[in-house]
Amino acid sequence: MVIEIPELFSADEVRSFRQALEQADWADGRATAGHRAAQVKENEQLALDHPLARQLADRVLARLMQTPLFIAAALPSRVLQPRFSRYDGRGHYGNHVDNAIFPIPGTGEHLRSDVSSTLFLSDPDEYDGGELMIEDMFGTHAVKLPAGHLIVYPGSSLHRVAPVTRGTRFASFFWTQSFVAAPERRRLLLELDGAIQSVASDHPEHGSIDTLTQVYHNLLRQWSST
Repeated sequence: MVIEIPELFSADEVRSFRQALEQADWADGRATAGHRAAQVKENEQLALDHPLARQLADRVLARLMQTPLFIAAALPSRVLQPRFSRYDGRGHYGNHVDNAIFPIPGTGEHLRSDVSSTLFLSDPDEYDGGELMIEDMFGTHAVKLPAGHLIVYPGSSLHRVAPVTRGTRFASFFWTQSFVAAPERRRLLLELDGAIQSVASDHPEHGSIDTLTQVYHNLLRQWSST
């Protein structure tokens, strides 16, 4: 399930992100990739312990928890600190699957990467190439969104970033451990939640709303890993 969340950040907010990122010191992105992924990765990333990385990550995390569509789609149990990438000069990231388990820095704990997300911080006309290519059971999705928009997709997906042949592609990316690990179950819950919201909006007194809500929460209770 590939879901677009528009305008997670406004144009003015993205501008403040970009001003800070354009002046930052960047490191080789291969340092944070697994053995297989490092062989097909060529980009730059902001070091996790960089003060700017923590500051911007906190802004992303706070906004996510205020975004109903992200919460409904990801059913987040915990979110790994967002990271920031920079692609230019034919920078790319070949076909790969994200690591299933990530250590949570400084905690000794780990996170299961059920859901992957990319927040675009460059507008499509600022660079050529750089599409996020996501493969799933419905085919290949080429994703290149306006700055401030977020794409959410299963962490189990094979995906890649096409070479950037002009300009610079800035983005943030991160992983979420969901209360519901199975993507097909998250999809059903999202569809059910959407149906409940639609009925409640159009027919607020309809007698089926309570029944549908009960079904939703009982499924969530049954399928949740908590």
